[in-house]
Amino acid sequence: MPRALRLPIRAAGSKDRDRHEDRHRHIRLFRDGETFINRHIAHLFGGQTCIVAGRHNGEDPLGKPLFVRRAKLGPADRLRAPFAAALGALRDGTSRQPFGDNRARLVEFLHDQGVEVILAEFGTQALVVARLGTELGLPVFTYWRGTDASRALRSAQRRRSYRLMMPHLAGMFSVSRFLLDNLATHGVTHPNAHVVPSGVDVRRFAPGPKRRGSFLAVGRMVEKKAPQVTLRAFARAARGREAHLTFIGDGPLLESCRKLAHEMGVAGQVTFAGAQPHDAVRDALTGTEVFLQHSVTARDGNTEGLPTAIQEALACGCITLSTRHAGIPEAVEDGVNGMLVDEWDEDGFASRIATLLDMPDRSAMSAAARATAEARFDNAQGLAQVERIIRDTVAAPRR
Repeated sequence: MPRALRLPIRAAGSKDRDRHEDRHRHIRLFRDGETFINRHIAHLFGGQTCIVAGRHNGEDPLGKPLFVRRAKLGPADRLRAPFAAALGALRDGTSRQPFGDNRARLVEFLHDQGVEVILAEFGTQALVVARLGTELGLPVFTYWRGTDASRALRSAQRRRSYRLMMPHLAGMFSVSRFLLDNLATHGVTHPNAHVVPSGVDVRRFAPGPKRRGSFLAVGRMVEKKAPQVTLRAFARAARGREAHLTFIGDGPLLESCRKLAHEMGVAGQVTFAGAQPHDAVRDALTGTEVFLQHSVTARDGNTEGLPTAIQEALACGCITLSTRHAGIPEAVEDGVNGMLVDEWDEDGFASRIATLLDMPDRSAMSAAARATAEARFDNAQGLAQVERIIRDTVAAPRR
């Protein structure tokens, strides 16, 4: 009997659910700094998790059993490497699967930890363990989040590897319908696919007293966030008015945006706060009226999935002005809890900022934003949904 099914997987509400889940261990590939992944590690199935990571920086904030996959190759594995890479490329469209002594150590780790299910965060990471899971009788799920289902699809080899991976997966999740549709256009589909946004802790992210005329943009200052468009639109609409824009985040476009603010005469109305800890972002969102995010498709095809920052902004009652990009229209309803324009529509973005500034009472849209987050992006509900889908999928062969 496959190891994943050795213990009965009960439906939610079973009397012995808690006792069983104390023993129900999961493993996921981990990227440091991703709050939604950290949340899975800390809380999914009561935190009964262990971690396989490609690299490790020496920090261990979550305190889970850890296996670092990219260990230094021993002499035997150095000899095996070219043959393993060639076999993987031919058979699975990728040379990334573990092999030799490192594979044996990984299998031993999975066995010692009593792993029953693998959840690979990002489709690119699922390529590493999908076949291994099949060979070990472990169901493998993956979670698509953005780059893995947008920019990665520019590569014919990656599209092939994704298609070859599908039969090895027990199921897959995506933060937005957009990403699943994007994958499907390239023949990457799975019958057990579900949209579950990353979500937000709506108890920690909640509205506070709003500073009138306050605008906030959060995120890396990179091409797909188009901070220069946000800044120019704000300057055109808000120059000399009761309005202030704060940017939180750093990146390659930060200095050019600082210069642009001076050139457009709004340096006194714009604050560049740089990178900030998550608690500082939450505090800023709590008191902000309007959240701005002009997301666009980067030249290399990179897109958002459904930005966590937008979900957090909605939870804090921020009216969100964004673009019809990726999964954003799945969260922001134009004229209800925010406003939307097309990508690169700077004129439209400036016009919507002016409209919001001219609106005497913005409380109804703010309340609608909060209601959206409570109904659709509560991460406690999302975690429960992921657990239920995994449990039902693993239990299905027994029924």
